[in-house]
Amino acid sequence: MSPADLRNGGAPSWKVTVLAKLIRPIALCVLLTLPALVVRISGLPLPALLGLVTFGAAVVASSFLLAWAAEAARMDISGPLAIAILAVIAVLPEYAVDLYFAYTAGSDPSYVAYAAANMTGSNRLLLGLGWSVVVIIALAVASRRSGRPVRELVLESGRRVELGFLAIASVVAFIVPLTGQIHLVLGFGLLGLFMFYLWKVSRAEAEEPELVGPAARIGGLPARVRRSLVAGLFVFAAAVILTSAEPFAHSLIETGTQLGIDQFLLVQWLAPLASEAPEFIVAILFAVHGKGADAISTLISSKVNQWTLLVGSLPIAYLLGGGSAALVLDGRQIEEFLLTAAQTLLGIAALLALRFPRWLAFTLLGLFALQFVFPGQQARYMLCGLYGALAITALVRNRRHILPTLAAPFRAGPRMDAEIELVAR
Repeated sequence: MSPADLRNGGAPSWKVTVLAKLIRPIALCVLLTLPALVVRISGLPLPALLGLVTFGAAVVASSFLLAWAAEAARMDISGPLAIAILAVIAVLPEYAVDLYFAYTAGSDPSYVAYAAANMTGSNRLLLGLGWSVVVIIALAVASRRSGRPVRELVLESGRRVELGFLAIASVVAFIVPLTGQIHLVLGFGLLGLFMFYLWKVSRAEAEEPELVGPAARIGGLPARVRRSLVAGLFVFAAAVILTSAEPFAHSLIETGTQLGIDQFLLVQWLAPLASEAPEFIVAILFAVHGKGADAISTLISSKVNQWTLLVGSLPIAYLLGGGSAALVLDGRQIEEFLLTAAQTLLGIAALLALRFPRWLAFTLLGLFALQFVFPGQQARYMLCGLYGALAITALVRNRRHILPTLAAPFRAGPRMDAEIELVAR
């Protein structure tokens, strides 16, 4: 045993070095969250800009903790379940903000528009901006590492389960613009679908992951220590996100209002952009580390729980806040919901073959940008038609994958999946 080992209480010096490298990034992230926690607990008022920085730093730091914990968790649980848990925790800011709007709408009807705007805005941001940017980054990283152009991201066949759940939820979601309301019965149905989704992905087999950075050092810890640390990071990050989400969103809205930006647009776009930050950061970290499939799978899983858990929770929060059994939408909110559903349908249709080409990423990004160039009612309906036409084209092109995708959530295992693929061909 070396003198260095004796000074460290008998522990090998290389273990101390590894432990120090693990503690430093975690400690830095925890320190960045402390000002937000102190301000939130003490109730100390902050100017809008200072609040934006304080709570924003806490959300970003928590996102890194989530990313490391989620990667290390794959040592003990299946990859799909780890990604699903990560997706749920990462969208907690969005849930906190949107459910606050829905609950308040129960006693103040003016907040109904904010609840619907926040939900549709976050969904379109997730697919139009999140999916596109993450895939573009992942393909750039893959091209640099391989030394040759990589033009598409190929997903594993097991990811068809998430896509199948998203397809089912998206078809059900069209009930909302058709009826003009989100009814409590629909809400419970979507919550049931989400619980079935979690149960399904929990049955996938755990695989030995390739970890890098702090996640690798967490994964190298003894099993008991690793599991306790991962659970602690999940709980701490979730608590910080829940604590910081509402003041972060309000600081953002107040800052934007001081700049003269329309309130509805702030709720629909700037607040969701803030609350979606954790999942965007987590997915981008995956993409930068060369885990493009995990990156897009995280966002697909986030989309699944937004279309099920989030939408399903809105009428419940509305009822608990003093509203009726149905969250009734006005004409503008119905248009926004229809546009969101049409965009989602295109994303699913294009991914049926489990391939995400670069051209699709730029197409989704371009269509997302069009709604800001042409913001009027007529333009929204025309954009719905464009999304629908492209979705139908993609469905026809990928028609042999429709049955396997819709059946994937209900299949018993890989053998049945292979049989369904064979029948579809």
